[in-house]
Amino acid sequence: MTSARQMTDEPANLLLQVTDLQTHFATRSGVVRAVDGVTFDVPAGASVGIVGESGSGKSVTSLSIMRLVEAPGRVVGGQIRFKGRDIAGMSDREFRSVRGRDIALVFQDPMSALNPVYPVGKQVVEALRAHQPLSRAAAMERAIQLFSMVGISAPERRVHEYPHKLSGGMRQRVTIAMALANEPSLLILDEPTTALDVTIQAQILDLIRDLRQRVNTSILLITHDIGVVAELCERVVVMYGGRVMEQGTVQQITDQPCHPYTQGLLTSIPTPEMKGRRLNTIGGAVPNPLRMPPGCPFQPRCPKAMDVCSTKPELNQIGDGREVACWLY
Repeated sequence: MTSARQMTDEPANLLLQVTDLQTHFATRSGVVRAVDGVTFDVPAGASVGIVGESGSGKSVTSLSIMRLVEAPGRVVGGQIRFKGRDIAGMSDREFRSVRGRDIALVFQDPMSALNPVYPVGKQVVEALRAHQPLSRAAAMERAIQLFSMVGISAPERRVHEYPHKLSGGMRQRVTIAMALANEPSLLILDEPTTALDVTIQAQILDLIRDLRQRVNTSILLITHDIGVVAELCERVVVMYGGRVMEQGTVQQITDQPCHPYTQGLLTSIPTPEMKGRRLNTIGGAVPNPLRMPPGCPFQPRCPKAMDVCSTKPELNQIGDGREVACWLY
């Protein structure tokens, strides 16, 4: 069967195209293929979620797009095209004009993303002035407007406070305001609610949903929670072992998952009807990244594994337009 990428022309409305992305880490014990041939698209104006367990390669994929992978890691293959331009082929100077202006990233831990020795408003001002010809006074006024837009109370006062003075939810709102400062075409959110309690998580998700309607930006959401993806996204990319297992619309993936790994993820979500019953789990453990199994990385844990699964399955289109990397299809 022909791969889905080969079967389709590249539509003009694609904002981001990731093709066969490979990001490896050379260690003393061997090479870790953290991202091993990942392919997906983000259409203009769309919201796409990448979901998978810890260690699946989700965050390294986002860092690869932002060219923030640190040594000993590096992108060793594939292509990342943004608005038709090859990001990987840009010089560092060229990409600095893209990062923070056209593509912005909200990190998982807002405390590590913010400089503890500068007031949060000053950090937003610097993000603005790095890409726009604004005076400090005008940039501070814009920072106050951004703080108000993301739901920070008393923004005139908050811009002068230091990160440690703010709650976790407030710090996350600051990082979202900073990411939106230059009105990027693509906003990447890496586990934006993981470090927050349930009530604040809901507030941040509502904020992202509201901002997406008000600010014309595409979203790439990185999360381990497929329920969050179902709330915020139109399309889902399911990753495991550094590869894409399945991708399609939210309705396709949640209503009728094809890949056994996706099926396992969805049946592991607790529901009110399961009260008093044992939670479903995916048996086994995520494989050692230095000793990945041959073929499909999910093979050792898959209840439907066959002999042919020791050979790598390609990501192919099936009848309903979704793409699945599984020998069952």
